[in-house]
Amino acid sequence: MSFFGNSAINRVNVHYAIQAIAVGAGRVFILAFLLRAGFSVPATLVIQAALVAARFVVRPIVPPLAARFGLKPLLIVAILLEAAAYPILSLVKGPDLMLFLWFAVATPGSVIYWTCFHAYFASLGDAEHRGGQIGAREAMGALSGILAPLVGGWVLVTGGPVILFAAAGCLQALSALPLLGGPNVRVARKAPGAWRAARPGARLMFADGMFAGSYHYVWSIALFVSLSESYTAYGAAMALAAAMGAVFSLLIGRHIDAGHGRRALVIATVVSIGVLLLRAESMNLPWLAVTANALGALVVGLWAPALMTPVYNLAKASPCPLRFHVATEGGWDLGCGAVCLAAAAMTAAGLPLSASILLGLIGAAASFVIVWRGYAAKQWT
Repeated sequence: MSFFGNSAINRVNVHYAIQAIAVGAGRVFILAFLLRAGFSVPATLVIQAALVAARFVVRPIVPPLAARFGLKPLLIVAILLEAAAYPILSLVKGPDLMLFLWFAVATPGSVIYWTCFHAYFASLGDAEHRGGQIGAREAMGALSGILAPLVGGWVLVTGGPVILFAAAGCLQALSALPLLGGPNVRVARKAPGAWRAARPGARLMFADGMFAGSYHYVWSIALFVSLSESYTAYGAAMALAAAMGAVFSLLIGRHIDAGHGRRALVIATVVSIGVLLLRAESMNLPWLAVTANALGALVVGLWAPALMTPVYNLAKASPCPLRFHVATEGGWDLGCGAVCLAAAAMTAAGLPLSASILLGLIGAAASFVIVWRGYAAKQWT
């Protein structure tokens, strides 16, 4: 497979696979843990919105830091910050000092990590193999995350959050090892035209953030509630989803590289809307909720290559891939935060979580229109 021929991207994907274990064992339980810690559903959604809002505010520090040190050192520091945030989270008991300390560590870690990760991936990857490289990344992440939620749920029940989140933090830190031998990517101190070039990607990622806010965050709360707030049942549902998702990422990525981007987009959008509707109908029906969650792995395998292939290609062709992703990640934060706040307000007003899940339809439809027009204008190639 030619898309495995890039050794630098292979290193990034191995990192991503190791990190996926930490995500599957730890991060997927964060909102569930906050609910168990005594936060209401609206309050938990407000916390998620506050996290992405804080990321939006902090993100302007990234370009000057990257211009001084390059992307790789900054990416490794961000991985370690995210690792440090896990054990702090385990000590949160409510709206206390530990919650604010977790914010203080998790926010810069997340901001620096995702902005630099996307810029690094875009800079090192190959436009002609982009779909396959993204598909390989998502497939490796899914494979790595199959057992992690099962183990994570069991550890939460038998050992408690301190043990689980400490282990997740260690795994997160270990994920930096494959990057040590990779190349650094320098960032220019000035890049005229960079922000203008990022506008199409920022619009697309705003729409994707709206979709993700509903599809991932509102849904994870709804699933946990539907499963009677059982960590083990929730972990099993996440493991089943990961097991179903690995192969689809590879298939759809290669389909895009073969020149069928529009077809892949149509398939991804139709499947995503169908799963969203199923999830909205599954509330209070645990067996249907588990099924809808498992089908979500198919959406991830389809959605990520269909949307991120054009985004990464635009980034690499732009005057500065890092500044491009500063803008796009900011757009994602705004979209995701808006949906989380809207869902919090709707839930506080007494509307069911199923109504908030349907907010994702707006993001899915907007993403489809933006990418479709981009292909028509030959913008993504």
